[in-house]
Amino acid sequence: MASSTQFATTLVALILLQYLIGSYSTTFTIVNQCSYTVWPGILSGAGTEPFSTTGFALQPGESNALAVPPSWSGRLWGRTLCSQDSTGKFSCITGDCDSSTIECAGKNAIPPASLAEFTLNGAGGLDFFDVSLVDGYNLPILIEPHGQTGGGNCTATGCSVDLNAACPTELKVMSSSDGGESVACRSACEAFGDPQYCCSGAYGSPDTFQSNLGTRNIRYRRGMYLVSDM
Repeated sequence: MASSTQFATTLVALILLQYLIGSYSTTFTIVNQCSYTVWPGILSGAGTEPFSTTGFALQPGESNALAVPPSWSGRLWGRTLCSQDSTGKFSCITGDCDSSTIECAGKNAIPPASLAEFTLNGAGGLDFFDVSLVDGYNLPILIEPHGQTGGGNCTATGCSVDLNAACPTELKVMSSSDGGESVACRSACEAFGDPQYCCSGAYGSPDTFQSNLGTRNIRYRRGMYLVSDM
């Protein structure tokens, strides 16, 4: 958190927030650090001014600098394996926003998707940010703040590890209907819809999340899991 900071976020890409001293001017520079094309999606929070774009393509190594509206809140994510059919409908295998176009236009990511979430110039004039796997995982994301000038304790946060290979079979999203490779990992809550995996009801405590699947001991959370071989 800080009132004037620069951030770098790796959302399979890098998101850089730049604040200009003397004003609250912010820029997100999104850089694709993957070896394949990523289509970032952006959703602004309710009552928040939207970005000039809500979706675009980034080739490996490409970046896109976007001016951020004042006091913005919302989320960013990466879409993968996107294509356009013969009718012109645009869709993605992971992170799709169901808008039928490259622009998400107010539509949210369909789980599973790794999320970078921000509230800028929030309570106390501070900026709040996090990386969330509550809706599952599809790509690494890392937020790295730089140039802090307004207090707070801004440190890097995120998930820079590829979790798709380690995803339990029951939660894997495959690249094609006949198999292929694992390209995303569903949250246990979404996959099973059971309170014990949704941190609800009698399972509202971390001590009650544990479950055994096959030969693995898996502790589920909403969108996160830890796996240890038995």
